[in-house]
Amino acid sequence: MKKVWFITGASRGLGRSLTELILETGHFVAATARDTSSLTQLQTSYPEQLLAIKLDVTQQSEVYHAVDKALARFGKIDVLVNNAGFGITGAVEAYTEEQVRSQLETNLYAPIEITRAVLPHMRSQRSGHILQVSSVGGRVGSGGVSIYQAAKFGLSGFSEGLAIEVAELGIKVTCVEPGGFKTDWAGDSMTYAASIPDYKIVNQRQEIFQNGTFVPMGDPKKAAQVMLDIVNEPNPPLHLLLGSDAVAIVKSSEAAKLRELEHWEKVSSSTDHDDSPAFLDTDYGKRYLDLKK
Repeated sequence: MKKVWFITGASRGLGRSLTELILETGHFVAATARDTSSLTQLQTSYPEQLLAIKLDVTQQSEVYHAVDKALARFGKIDVLVNNAGFGITGAVEAYTEEQVRSQLETNLYAPIEITRAVLPHMRSQRSGHILQVSSVGGRVGSGGVSIYQAAKFGLSGFSEGLAIEVAELGIKVTCVEPGGFKTDWAGDSMTYAASIPDYKIVNQRQEIFQNGTFVPMGDPKKAAQVMLDIVNEPNPPLHLLLGSDAVAIVKSSEAAKLRELEHWEKVSSSTDHDDSPAFLDTDYGKRYLDLKK
């Protein structure tokens, strides 16, 4: 069965690889980008399958107009891919207000609003799959990309709650969490805050990105194939890491978090009321954990 995909940031990087693969396999794509000129060749090759839509994801009115255009052309949206975004590197205090706002508006507020725009239609269909392109940086913090990670952590939290809300409506949600991939994320798409010499870790990360010594391991074409395959899974994952680097980073981080939790567990639990029942014995506790399964 042919699906209709709505992809943001489709002109380059992972979004471009995914758009090309979907078209090659015979599906339909509403491909959005700030500048759609780079999609002209694809539009010529796939005139019936591809609808290129000019979209600034930070503009709410454009978001709803783009969704309406896709629905008018194809009649439905089966898969939403919130892929548009960019990175920024710097120390927390070094970012300008505009840099902070642009990160949150593009990498967090925009995917939330686009999801909200598409949800009523998926709810009406009682089907759909939302792929939120997050990052391993949405699972594990690291110095130098704190504002980028603030957006990606927020997207993961939003998506986990969303997945619980829409499960009974036949809608699935997957956070796609790549490690380093051979796209222009750390190249032309990367922006920088002013350097502050005291922040050595941050400056080292900036230097790695700027001097070309950052060597990403991931292949965007392989990632696109995985994303295409995952929407056909009857029970897709809520979190999907991409890249062996992402797997290694998260395994190490989760083990450290568990050790810390266990070390401080008695202190954490000591703040309950003296007459409080065990959380897992309460109806709320049982329902909460059941929803998270």
